[in-house]
Amino acid sequence: MLSNTEKTMDKIVALCKNRGFIFAGSDIYGGLANTWDYGPLGARLKNNVKDTWRKRFIQERKNSYEVDADILMHPRVWEASGHVASFSDPLLDCKECKMRHRADQLIDNFDPNAHADGMTKEEMFDYIKAHSIPCPNCGKHNFTDIREFNLMFQTYRGVTNDAKSVIYLRPENAQGEYVNYLNVQRSMRAKLPFSIGQIGKAFRNEITPGNFTFRTIEFEQMEFQTFCKEGTDADLYEYFKNYGHQYYMDLGIAEEHLRFHDHEKLAHYAKAACDIEFLFPFGWGEINGTHNRTNFDLTRHQEYSGQKLEYLDPETNERYIPFIIESTYGLDRTVLALLCEAYDEEVIDAEKNDTRVVLHLNPVIAPYKAAVLPLSKKLSADALKVYEKLQKDFMVDFDETGSIGKRYRREDEIGTPFCITFDFDSLEDNCVTVRDRDTMEQVRMPIDEISEYISSKIKF
Repeated sequence: MLSNTEKTMDKIVALCKNRGFIFAGSDIYGGLANTWDYGPLGARLKNNVKDTWRKRFIQERKNSYEVDADILMHPRVWEASGHVASFSDPLLDCKECKMRHRADQLIDNFDPNAHADGMTKEEMFDYIKAHSIPCPNCGKHNFTDIREFNLMFQTYRGVTNDAKSVIYLRPENAQGEYVNYLNVQRSMRAKLPFSIGQIGKAFRNEITPGNFTFRTIEFEQMEFQTFCKEGTDADLYEYFKNYGHQYYMDLGIAEEHLRFHDHEKLAHYAKAACDIEFLFPFGWGEINGTHNRTNFDLTRHQEYSGQKLEYLDPETNERYIPFIIESTYGLDRTVLALLCEAYDEEVIDAEKNDTRVVLHLNPVIAPYKAAVLPLSKKLSADALKVYEKLQKDFMVDFDETGSIGKRYRREDEIGTPFCITFDFDSLEDNCVTVRDRDTMEQVRMPIDEISEYISSKIKF
């Protein structure tokens, strides 16, 4: 099996485009930098990942509630959160080729152990200068000073010039949970600790390119905020770090391809912060962030809104503003990590130069759970009955074109865990042959048992 460092992003990008997972945004117009569209299989894969997150973080957890907050929020929200004043990237330009780069990424790509998140703007510039870090585009070392660029997309509400007011596309989902903390607590009669989760779009005016879908200007987050009493926050922080780590392993990522990265320099609101990083073909990259945000967010929103956001403890009659443990999962980055992890090229017959490309996706997230393949087109009408029966339970593919071997390979390449071959004997014994994607082993079973068999393999 290929190691992650042996895999190439070029091959993964090509597979995603050719097999209907991910396309370049606005492709027929030449594309729009850092935008991507999910195709039929990519959309299904993405939704399957969402389903596992909802099951693990909402359904299976006590006192855990999901919200769906609007993308557009009152502009004062972003003043309270600090985004208007300080949400920016440290950017510098190459004077030779005019390409713009993030200073922290230049350093991290030059030396992964440097961890630029612990450096000030001045320290980053000094590091780049001292190590003569070259421009990735032209190879020269001739940069401007580092400048801060705000990442929020700004738009206007109102139809006339004198009535327009500035609003923002949200750069994160978290504030939607914070401003609804009191609504959820009251309506659900929730007692601390309780959690609010949300899956939704966020937008950041990223200028630098970002390794396929790893860094984009429009992306989805799976946010999870746990509200708790001060004093219990440290244990919950450690718990959710490990909870997220286990979630990724349960999705099918090998433990050696995951690592924790504790932040050396904390944000002004944070008591502790840690990322889960995945070993992509291009190196380690963040896919999750867990933060102890203290009571900063609710305190700020209480101050800026004028609304009391204190929690009344029913056991002690104390009033206090809860601490927040945040655990954020980048959905697009998670999907990319799962594709990179699953991708493999297996040598079947070295003498014949026979290699199969396969996605070893966890069956629970595979776009299709099974494919029905009639051995001959003469059997298609009867095989379709099997396909239509299974459709009621799963996403299923039907393929009658080409040799059975080529059809197996097509399904392997898109990660379909089971291929069901309907042959001439099926007309007599009402059985089919089920082939396993990973082992390529085949078993004969009655048609009526297929659904239960597949169900037993896709539990999460």
